[in-house]
Amino acid sequence: MSLQAKLDAFKADFESGAAPYNMTPEKIAIMHRATAELRASGAPERALKVGDTAPSFSLADSNGNTVSSERLLANGPLILTFYRGVWCPYCNMELQALEAARESYEDLGASLIAISPQTAANSRKSQRQNHLGFPILSDEKGAVGEAFGLKFALPDYLVALYKSLKNDLPAFNDDPDWTLPMPARFVIGQDGKILYANVNPDYTQRPEPEDLLGALREAALA
Repeated sequence: MSLQAKLDAFKADFESGAAPYNMTPEKIAIMHRATAELRASGAPERALKVGDTAPSFSLADSNGNTVSSERLLANGPLILTFYRGVWCPYCNMELQALEAARESYEDLGASLIAISPQTAANSRKSQRQNHLGFPILSDEKGAVGEAFGLKFALPDYLVALYKSLKNDLPAFNDDPDWTLPMPARFVIGQDGKILYANVNPDYTQRPEPEDLLGALREAALA
């Protein structure tokens, strides 16, 4: 089953109103409204695109070790995925799919990393529960996500819903601001140029892991 098929199946269960999620039509409508407004804001079009130069960054992994994009790019192309956090089931399914594809990326000389605004403890939880062999970096205050054009502030009505669902982003991220990155995936060449970019304000939609292989093969021929 494709990644998107798994996401679609989960979404159907989640929005059905059945246990354990017990989502009401009103709550679902709020989530859909927020996604539609984010798309209409033009935010996805302002994010970095193919041909842009990716900003360099150094972030801590879940064990406190510093990971440098420049150091990784010295060894080969870089696959970078931005996700919302361990609390997001769609993100967890994507991380699992990327882990399943990781060997095919490494065979083409690429490194794979994930970036989230969550704390190191929550990144360790992400790695543990999703059985990941690649690092998750903590983007404090969403600074790197902002540099890629992904960071956005949740509208007040969505904050109220998240609070009612006990989805405490300030606690997850150790940040009083209610902000998140739009889910995104990039392939960055060794010269720092973006070879592949997928940014989608709809967090229930994710590209397939194999979609990156063309860009990686292009990088291998450069």
